[in-house]
Amino acid sequence: MKHFINLKDIPSADLKKIIADAKKRKQKRKNYNTLEIDKDKPLKGKLLIQMFEKASLRTRLSFYLAIKQLGGGTITLRANELHLGKGGESLADTAKILSTYGDGFMLRTDSDEKITEFSKYLKIPVINGLSPSSHPTQVLSDIFTVEEIKKKSISKLNICWIGDSNNVLNSLIAASVKFSFNLNIGCPKHYEPKRFVLDWVKKNKRKIHIFNDARKAVKNADVIFSDKVISLNDRVNKNKKIEDFKNFQINSKLMGFAKKDTTFLHCLPRGEEVTGDVFLGKNSEVWLQALNRVHVQKSILLYCFGKLR
Repeated sequence: MKHFINLKDIPSADLKKIIADAKKRKQKRKNYNTLEIDKDKPLKGKLLIQMFEKASLRTRLSFYLAIKQLGGGTITLRANELHLGKGGESLADTAKILSTYGDGFMLRTDSDEKITEFSKYLKIPVINGLSPSSHPTQVLSDIFTVEEIKKKSISKLNICWIGDSNNVLNSLIAASVKFSFNLNIGCPKHYEPKRFVLDWVKKNKRKIHIFNDARKAVKNADVIFSDKVISLNDRVNKNKKIEDFKNFQINSKLMGFAKKDTTFLHCLPRGEEVTGDVFLGKNSEVWLQALNRVHVQKSILLYCFGKLR
């Protein structure tokens, strides 16, 4: 049984195998309708239990379609409708119940500790659908999208992140080590990645490059990533944070410092970190990026269910 919790804990070979499988499966589905099941039905009869403690659109829909297209089914639970460590039922007991009813568990949570605790007691694989420090399914899908657009291995590309040091960036940093690609990060002072993340990169003998000037960060970038600067549950002085990031907005002027064919990607929802002309412009591939989550989610499920070939 294999969990999918953090990219840094998964072998590079396994991550590359997931992407290779997703490429093959996407190719085979060219003439399929949305709910048509893949010919081999590898997860026929399997149930994925999903639980969302935080709002979700793309993760929810992509996992729903992913398990359906593999021949299985899904049920979605709301955390506030369960005991989940309250009312006399421990998290360990909930995990045992989930293991009895389902074959896999996808959790989108506001607590890294909770997903770790679940992994101790579940008898079925757990997938991290987003946690405060990590968003592994999003970033693995993004690597798939980059390689599809650029038609080459991401290890041969210059990747740039402009924005806050959040869970998506943490996973992108982990991916830069696992896939050996160059990563520039552009963010204001005091918004750099946390020390434990940088220490992990150093321990793995890799380097990332941090700039407090967005123009320097995007120079020679093949791909520019970004994410919302103010997230849904951000408990900060929002006006101050927006002011702090005013020189890091991705607009046409900033894009002028990157390569002409630089691809812009954003995991959505968007905010003031990007202007509409860039988000909807010719270099943007955000809709393909969102769609590709279905294809990669499928291969992540196969990996966790021990069906990846």
